[in-house]
Amino acid sequence: MTEVVAALIWDGDRFLICQRPENKARGLLWEYVGGKVEAGETKQEALIRECKEELDVVISVGDVFMNVVHEYPDITVHLTLFHAQIVSGEIKLLEHNAVAWITPDEIPHYAFCPADKEINERIAAEYGNTSFYTGDNG
Repeated sequence: MTEVVAALIWDGDRFLICQRPENKARGLLWEYVGGKVEAGETKQEALIRECKEELDVVISVGDVFMNVVHEYPDITVHLTLFHAQIVSGEIKLLEHNAVAWITPDEIPHYAFCPADKEINERIAAEYGNTSFYTGDNG
């Protein structure tokens, strides 16, 4: 199983999502910024490194929002999503195709990676204004 970390970064009532590059597995699907934990790193260190590598921002890592295990055809991931804040830098697209700041109620308008389905359901339930979530996006 591959350890993966990601950041739930809020700006007011919106949070940051990133669109995967077309040439990668699950290309053009949306996800939370992050990546694989490397040998010798803590999950928090890995998340700080990934945010710097992918978006050129420095973050502070908060508490765990949730953990998800998802089995893709090519990889099984244990994803830990942390609350995080950007403390310095301006977002640059160093890895992703696009970024967006969305509200929880806008989640259904984006096609997310399947591992993010449970996360999106919880975000919509806890922070959204609508009373339902269809989960049609993955």
